[in-house]
Amino acid sequence: MDPNQAAALTKDVAEVIKPVWHYMGAAIGFGITVLGAGLGIGKLAAAAAEGVARQPSAADKITAAANLPLFLLEGATILALVFGLLVIFLK
Repeated sequence: MDPNQAAALTKDVAEVIKPVWHYMGAAIGFGITVLGAGLGIGKLAAAAAEGVARQPSAADKITAAANLPLFLLEGATILALVFGLLVIFLK
């Protein structure tokens, strides 16, 4: 294959792939968002369970203190996923 044919083929492939890069970015963003949220919620729930196991009499306070960060983390995750969907559908 001569260099001109290779350049033309590369240009054709680039024209096909170019319009779909935002899908790849959104998919990677979704994966990172869900992974980060899962790890964060898991660590927070584990710490709360350990705290309740160490001091069962403070279970109500520990649970109440753990709920707010859990809700904020879930809210941030949902917002990130909504923004990713906006990238996909409003491109």
